[in-house]
Amino acid sequence: MNFLHPDIENYAQLHSSPESEILQKLNRETHARILRPRMLSGHMQGKLLEMISCMLQPERILEIGTYTGYSAICMARGLKKNGKLITIDHNPELEEFTRSFFKEAGLSDKIEYLIGEAVDILPTLNGPFDLAFIDADKENYTFYYEHVLEKLKPGGVILADNVLWSGKVLSEDAANGDPEANALIHFNKFVQNDQRAENLMLPFRDGLTIIRKL
Repeated sequence: MNFLHPDIENYAQLHSSPESEILQKLNRETHARILRPRMLSGHMQGKLLEMISCMLQPERILEIGTYTGYSAICMARGLKKNGKLITIDHNPELEEFTRSFFKEAGLSDKIEYLIGEAVDILPTLNGPFDLAFIDADKENYTFYYEHVLEKLKPGGVILADNVLWSGKVLSEDAANGDPEANALIHFNKFVQNDQRAENLMLPFRDGLTIIRKL
C-alpha cells in the first residue's frame, strides 16, 4: 500500500534519479514471473535504501527477507570496497532467479545468500553489522530486531519495512484479528519504548522505520 496520491508519487519519481537498467529488468521479470510481486522494494524505496547505504558506507550489511534481490542489490552498492552483504530468505524456489540477478549486477562476490529460516540462521551469525534491513515475516519482527540490535555496531542503523501494514496498525480494532498486524503493533510499541535506540517512522509506501543504535 502507498499512502501518497498517485500524482504526487509520479511527480516524486520523475524528480528522482532513474532506476538502473538491471533494476528495471529485475522489476519487470519479478512482475512477469514471480508470485506476489508487490513484495518487491521497487524504484523509490530501492533508491532510498541505496542512498542510506551509500551515506553510511557500511562494511557489513544484514538483510532478512531477500525475495528476488532488488533491495540487496540497492544496498550492496553502498558497501565499502571489501564489504559484504548477508541476505537470508526461506524460499529455495527463488534462489536460481535471484542469484542470476546478483551475478548480472556484478555483485555475486559481495552478497552472501543464505536459504533457510531466519529465526534459525540469525542466532548463528557473527556481528558486527553497520546496516540491517528487516523485511520478512511480520510475526517475528521483534525477534529479528532483538537479535540484529545485539549484532549491530553503536551508531548502526536498522531499517524495518511494512510497519504501517496498510493502516491496520492504528488500533487493535483496525487489525481485526490479523496476526501480522498485531505483531507489528507490538513491534512498533517495542521499538518506540526501547532506550537502546532512537527511531523515526516514515509514512513512506507501507511504512519504513529507521532505527539507530545508541
